[in-house]
Amino acid sequence: MAVTVGVDRLGLGTLHRLPVESRPLVRPGEVPVGIVHLGLGAFHRAHQAVYTEEALGVAGGDWGIVGVAPRSTDVVETLAAQDSLFSVTTLAATGSSTRVVGALAGVRHAAGDPQAVVDLLADPAVRVVTLTVTEKAYQLDPATGRLRPDPALVADLRGDRPPTTVPGLLLRGLQARAAAQAGPVALVSCDNLPANGSRLRSLVYQGLERARVPDGLLDWVSGQVTFPATMVDRIVPASTAETLTAARQALGVSDLAAVAAEPYRQWVVEDDFPGGRPAWERAGAVLTDDAGAWERLKLRTLNGVHSAIAYLGALAGYETIADALAMPHLGTVLRRLIDEEIAASFTGPEGVSVTGYGDEVLARFANPAIRHRTLQVAMDGSQKLPQRILHTVADLRAAGRSARWAALVVAAWIRFVGGRADDGTALPLQDPLAEQIRAALAGAGDSPARTVQALFALAEVFPVEVAADDQVRTDVTEWLTALSRHGVEATLAGAA
Repeated sequence: MAVTVGVDRLGLGTLHRLPVESRPLVRPGEVPVGIVHLGLGAFHRAHQAVYTEEALGVAGGDWGIVGVAPRSTDVVETLAAQDSLFSVTTLAATGSSTRVVGALAGVRHAAGDPQAVVDLLADPAVRVVTLTVTEKAYQLDPATGRLRPDPALVADLRGDRPPTTVPGLLLRGLQARAAAQAGPVALVSCDNLPANGSRLRSLVYQGLERARVPDGLLDWVSGQVTFPATMVDRIVPASTAETLTAARQALGVSDLAAVAAEPYRQWVVEDDFPGGRPAWERAGAVLTDDAGAWERLKLRTLNGVHSAIAYLGALAGYETIADALAMPHLGTVLRRLIDEEIAASFTGPEGVSVTGYGDEVLARFANPAIRHRTLQVAMDGSQKLPQRILHTVADLRAAGRSARWAALVVAAWIRFVGGRADDGTALPLQDPLAEQIRAALAGAGDSPARTVQALFALAEVFPVEVAADDQVRTDVTEWLTALSRHGVEATLAGAA
């Protein structure tokens, strides 16, 4: 439903009413478009849009962003009604600050007008396309890396209708771009995926192989399109009524697109942009030749620990990550996970201590101002568990090392998807593999050993080498037995 903007609503007409320190560094409409972003959620607005605006404020450039929402109309209508302006409130334990961001030059709704998005992707002025669309939208099987046989994707690849999927939009946009000889472009995944640049490249090339495309398009993509990998980091909880209230109190006007985030942020980007890019390094981004070590650092340490807190905290009845982390003995167990296993499973970036980074992560998660809900972090676990936890397990076991603490996290996930917290409260299963998980659990009964065996058989989640490892299976079964019999808090007390 469209919103009518009044004098009490954030927009170009009310910028003069904002406190000076809260005003945007650039104004929508004054910076030409150079970037299209797919995925107009809170994370993009609190992360890449902030970096881009700060880079524009320092170094200038024609790098305004058109934000595209693949499905939701709400965010498009809200931002359109506010002249594409929104605010970010930075939440620290000692207080907060709010600033309006003006990096968005416009917004679009892909499902409502896919051709407009295709036309944008083919525009010569657009030289960078970024994505935060979550794992599911890539349509890649997490175990095999192959495109899934999704009916909507198959229809997009046939090319006889407007595209409805993210891969379909990208492929149709590249086809139109090649036809227009629009020049080179960088496609930049900013999702929490291992080797996200390589995965996006694989998505595009697999799609080109299967789709009905003109001769020569594959060669054009090979010569004109790059896929820089990235690592992104900032905790951005879902916006709530409290988020909107905080923004209004700080700004003096209402902002219905307000987001909040922690003070910490990081963006590591492989510097491979054939058509140029904003001066993101002037805003604090790290430009590098290889983001792989940074990515593993974040996925295994921050995201792995985040998931551990989410599953254990939700089972124990804690609403937020900060509250769960204050649970007796959990901090001790997580430090052992970081020090004894995560740090031993890979080589971090040069000059970075994995254990020191882990201590910083735990301090960030303890921030009481960031009310990141355990259930929000726990959703889509089948898509997150491999890169966050199971890759650590696989590398440890390949080196002949124990993965006992990581096995606790796997057991917590298994108990979580069983659907009941320690006090009997129902837990939601929001996961792309929910049907397969429920079917596996239904045949296992109440036996922890059979439950582990049934879920380890999900090849979409568990790598073969992990599923076949008897020691891992034994460790997970022992932890699951303890969690089922005694609950989280007693299990942690006994382990610590």
